[in-house]
Amino acid sequence: MNIIRQIKNRGQSGFTLIEVLLVVAIIAILAGIVIIAVNPSKQLGDSRDAQRQADVTTILNAVYQYTLDNSGTIPATITASTTEMCATGTLPATCTSSSLIDLSVLTTSEKYLVSLPKDPQCTTKCAANGNGYKINKDAAGRIVVSAPGAENKTISVTR
Repeated sequence: MNIIRQIKNRGQSGFTLIEVLLVVAIIAILAGIVIIAVNPSKQLGDSRDAQRQADVTTILNAVYQYTLDNSGTIPATITASTTEMCATGTLPATCTSSSLIDLSVLTTSEKYLVSLPKDPQCTTKCAANGNGYKINKDAAGRIVVSAPGAENKTISVTR
């Protein structure tokens, strides 16, 4: 009889329902705090802004490489008004009729760029046939490339 009682007592060890629920609640609270602290939407916005910064710099470098190769002449389509650029592959006639700047001289023969970069959220923040980035020549003759779709900061490069 003693042996049967000892076996029955061994089978009663374990967690109660209240203990399990308490542990699950604590884990849920900690997970909520971590998610709020990390703020994934800001992190995603920052990564898209980093891509925009790299794209703007790439475009400006290509324009200046073109200028150096052409005796200081910038692409003729760049004007004083801030205008969005055409996406690569758009016909020049479509660019001018859509009030977009055609910079296909940079992608011809892939000498300066293989293709003009597109804004990471171009499906919602670009004009039809545009790439989401704007370019202009300021009063001092410097080229300004900007990313108007930036989320957490202003992105503009002037040279």
